[in-house]
Amino acid sequence: MRFLSTIFSVLVMQSLSAQTIQSVKIIPVDTGWAGNAVNTVIFRKNAICTYHQTQFVAYYNSKGNVVLAKRKLSSTHWSITETPYTGNIKDAHRSISIIADGKGYLHVSWNHHGNILHYAKSIAPESLVLTKELPMTGSAETNVTYPEFYTLPNGGLLFLYRDGQSGKGNLVINRYNINIQQWTQLHQNLIDGEGKRNAYWQAFVDVKGTIHISWVWRESPDVASNHDLCYARSTDGGITWTNSKNEVYQLPINATTAEYVCRIPQHSELMNQTSMCADDAGHPFIATYWKEQGDSIPQYHIVYKTGGSWQVLNTAFRKTPFTLSGMGTRRIPISRPQLVSYAVKGQTAVILLFRDEERGSKVSAAVCDNIKTNHWEIKDLSPNKAGSWEPMYDTELWKQKKQLHLLVQYTEQGDAETTTSTAPQPVQVMECTLRPQRGNRQK
Repeated sequence: MRFLSTIFSVLVMQSLSAQTIQSVKIIPVDTGWAGNAVNTVIFRKNAICTYHQTQFVAYYNSKGNVVLAKRKLSSTHWSITETPYTGNIKDAHRSISIIADGKGYLHVSWNHHGNILHYAKSIAPESLVLTKELPMTGSAETNVTYPEFYTLPNGGLLFLYRDGQSGKGNLVINRYNINIQQWTQLHQNLIDGEGKRNAYWQAFVDVKGTIHISWVWRESPDVASNHDLCYARSTDGGITWTNSKNEVYQLPINATTAEYVCRIPQHSELMNQTSMCADDAGHPFIATYWKEQGDSIPQYHIVYKTGGSWQVLNTAFRKTPFTLSGMGTRRIPISRPQLVSYAVKGQTAVILLFRDEERGSKVSAAVCDNIKTNHWEIKDLSPNKAGSWEPMYDTELWKQKKQLHLLVQYTEQGDAETTTSTAPQPVQVMECTLRPQRGNRQK
């Protein structure tokens, strides 16, 4: 097996930003398909999630079946179920998304790239047995891509997806009521490409229930046509939307009415569908990468607002240029990043999770104890290569307990949507233990 050991192991980190990450444990699950990145693309919302003390993961096996697994957080033993549902594993867009609602029912969506909705949920709380395929609302469910689940504080869910295709698509938002176990469609077109472009978004629901969405515009199927970074939020469960100044949007939002938090021209190697988060006070943080004018090296950037204006932070620790031009899923030397934030002695600290060929394509973390300083300490959390892996973490466990669990698997992505001959690889959970810090929100 090419990634991490399939036996339980502990890796103690010695000096990661005042020992922010104290230790790492590797919890083996199973083996899964690794011939492309469909199991490890960053837009899986979610690949791993927790309900109370039960943690769930999902992945495709080498036959293309959707596999579900669960364990108690205190255990290393997994219960594993191979479902009858399958996906086209040769297409890295067709990832699996899961979430548990407030009553413990697992919701699963899989195998989407411009086709009809595939959706089912568990037959009982915390069960791995799924219902037959179900519709949600019956509206705008024939051209689905990028399904993403998010939890709301009342136990309900959001489901976001693109209706349409690259360069010409709309953002659909459905909401699930756990009391009546029914989906309703809030918006069939929250962000309107006007038939000329589409929004590639990332979203986050904070501990107060505010829904944050940021996006780049893409003018064509070529990823090089990504440009600019925009923002919207909702404090009423996704019904009405404002910009960061609380000015109400007339819906749908379009390229003229959107709030532009950072202007980035086309051909800047700006990546789409990266990540965002919010601190416990509701301040938004967006992580992505692009190259600045006059520079050839794409750098990870954090765009955030904790006061009256948006700030743009260039981490500037990368040294290698590359280009994103082209269509389809690409083999790229760095991953899209994930970002989490927390408080340390009254300051905002962040952990940027990533993978970079400069560092041997390992699971890596860049930690900044005070975002105002832009001082980063970087450590590798894994000793071996992770291939084309992109970071995916348990968002619910982080929000509830500030516990950082990642789903990791060595995968290899071929360029322009091709697959590789990589054999099935271990699917594992990486438990990162953070040293308690004053000001951390612990439960």
